[in-house]
Amino acid sequence: MYVRMNEKVAGTKTSIVPKVIIYILLVALLIAIVVPVAWVFMASIKQNTEFYGNPFALPQGVYLQNFVDAWTKARMGDYFFYSVMITALSLFILLLVALPASYVLSRYRFWGSKVLNTCFMAGLFINVSYIVVPIFLMFVSGDKVVKSIFGSTFFLNNPFVVSVVLASTTLPFTIYLLSGYLATLPKDYEEAAYVDGAGYFTTMVRIILPMAKPSIITVILFEFLAYWNEYIISMTMLTDPNGARTLPVGLLNLMKAQNAKAEYGQMYAGMVMVMLPTLILYMCVQKKLTQGMTLGGLKG
Repeated sequence: MYVRMNEKVAGTKTSIVPKVIIYILLVALLIAIVVPVAWVFMASIKQNTEFYGNPFALPQGVYLQNFVDAWTKARMGDYFFYSVMITALSLFILLLVALPASYVLSRYRFWGSKVLNTCFMAGLFINVSYIVVPIFLMFVSGDKVVKSIFGSTFFLNNPFVVSVVLASTTLPFTIYLLSGYLATLPKDYEEAAYVDGAGYFTTMVRIILPMAKPSIITVILFEFLAYWNEYIISMTMLTDPNGARTLPVGLLNLMKAQNAKAEYGQMYAGMVMVMLPTLILYMCVQKKLTQGMTLGGLKG
């Protein structure tokens, strides 16, 4: 009896130690993430004179002029508009292509379907950083041809072209997520729709896609975060300093300009403008985002 009691106590202590270590690591990770973000928010409402003292000191007041100057003088308002436009257009193009492609690849078997599935799955392993330079050089060559014919360029500094490239780079992951979920739906619904006289397109739009709403919402939310924070493609394709720029690219230009002027408040206000929409969105839809990814990824 005494030996069993000791074994239980030893087993309890052994099981508690890993949990304590995990909690300590999680708290340390939380501090490492929250502290820099909170510091940026505090710095965005400070005056420039406050940056020359203790950088971790609390703001003496709320100086909202930093946001006004960043929005107007630093053109963050224009960058915000272009980010919204490119993100919305990229999502539209992505869903326009990915929804029917995922439906066909997951519900039907035809000649070449396995090859197409393999190609899309291979696209998951291609990093955009590896192909952005070849795409840029291809667009430069294309603009030379277009300019010689029409007298103006088309591919570079075009938000629509940037949206097409962004949608293309995220298409493999989207098809993987959607097709994995659509493949789990019973085919009885389609057979009943065919009996009632519905065609393939009507069945997809009115029967299958409404049932795949959780996975579609997950794709929209996840890709919104990716498009909003995207930097490499936008920086490479939008080369005109006075033209269209997204918020991440505009923020880099603002940081370079403010390093010489020492307008740190405007710089951190610009950072807040970039972070705030994604933080709010992620906090609102965190559960749906993780549940939808698990639902589409594991069942497929």
